[in-house]
Amino acid sequence: MEPILTAGPLGLGFPEVLVIAAIAVLLFGGKKVGELGKGLGEGIKNFKTAIKSDEEKLEEQRQALKREEERLEAKKQQPAS
Repeated sequence: MEPILTAGPLGLGFPEVLVIAAIAVLLFGGKKVGELGKGLGEGIKNFKTAIKSDEEKLEEQRQALKREEERLEAKKQQPAS
């Protein structure tokens, strides 16, 4: 019989995540867990924003490099005066 695979993060299924969440609430209290979740969500949002910004800057640099290469190629093909 093959083992049952879970599709959750880190291979954890719903029951395991539920137990971990219950332990977190017992250790930190409901209010603190909410604050931790909010902070984690804001951190992920900031990370995604930074990644998107970096990707946009990288694309701008690629386009500038392509334009410069095209300019140099056109200049190279012009006959010398």
